[in-house]
Amino acid sequence: MNIWHLSQRLGALTLAVFITLGPMPKANALELVMFRQAFCEACTLWDKEIGQVYGKTKRGQQAPIRNIDIHAERPQEFARIGAVVYTPTFVLVDDGQEIGRIVGYGGEDFFWGLLDQLLERLPDPAVSASLEPLQLHE
Repeated sequence: MNIWHLSQRLGALTLAVFITLGPMPKANALELVMFRQAFCEACTLWDKEIGQVYGKTKRGQQAPIRNIDIHAERPQEFARIGAVVYTPTFVLVDDGQEIGRIVGYGGEDFFWGLLDQLLERLPDPAVSASLEPLQLHE
């Protein structure tokens, strides 16, 4: 089998997989970007108090968390986010556009309350209207 036949078969296989699976899903338009750095005590506290449950909440499903090291090169899709100096800094992003931010972490109530305020700024009223009261401790 020569290279030409092999490339044709590989191309057909790729097309078959694409047709079967469909196009790759678009990246989530709404994200909560957490800028952090090594040895950040507040980041570690957030991980312990919020990080383990965040993805299971309605808010976490609407705006999945994405961690970015403050010292690493920023991904292209976040080029429009303004400067970040302190960690943790949480930036609510909708289609790459910054909606607002929370600088620092002052505890669970502080975080959830400020996140709700950011989500209420969204132009889509269905997102903010769908926020259920948060129940952390049952």
